[in-house]
Amino acid sequence: MMSNSKNSTHHHAKTACHECDLLQVLPVAATQNVVCCRCGALLHRAPGDQPQTSLALVLTTLFVFALANVFPVVGLEVGGVRTATTLLGTVSQLMRQDMLPVAMLVLFTGVLLPGIELLALLYLLLPLTLGRVPRGFPSVMRAIQMLHPWGMVEVFLLGVLVSLVKLAHLAQVHPGIGLWSFFVLIVLLATSASRFDAALLWERYEACRAIR
Repeated sequence: MMSNSKNSTHHHAKTACHECDLLQVLPVAATQNVVCCRCGALLHRAPGDQPQTSLALVLTTLFVFALANVFPVVGLEVGGVRTATTLLGTVSQLMRQDMLPVAMLVLFTGVLLPGIELLALLYLLLPLTLGRVPRGFPSVMRAIQMLHPWGMVEVFLLGVLVSLVKLAHLAQVHPGIGLWSFFVLIVLLATSASRFDAALLWERYEACRAIR
């Protein structure tokens, strides 16, 4: 009887509800959502979104992010002369026009910070998918949570759309591949943010550490 009780403790753990503070037993290897028996708050999320799924989503987002920055966002045609520019080209033009603060704002919020966040997620998810422990996991997790609010691709896209409306009566506007890529990128970033579950990543991290 004593051995059975000891074995059962390896399959359950006590946890306090973050809403009502009720202490209750939580199955460690739960395959379904577990809610508080008093207030119904979610205590454990079912492991439906495995690292493999998140990794595939991050890789897709990185690919679209590259398209959005490599291809022209918009082209303008005036008097038979057509010009097109990428996001980085826009930053360069802003710097040439002595608008350094605006150029840096566009560069950091539209290119650098979203790119660093995606690469950081890739750095974590790829080893975890392979069952390995990424170095500096806690620090990278904190960096991701700090960087996320500063990625403002949707704000940049809104500014582009407002500019296109104002320029429509002055020149012919030709949306580029970069612009459509930004639309897709916003959807992918929102999906990635909604699926990001720090608790699940920490659980996978601890599981990989225990195997080593």
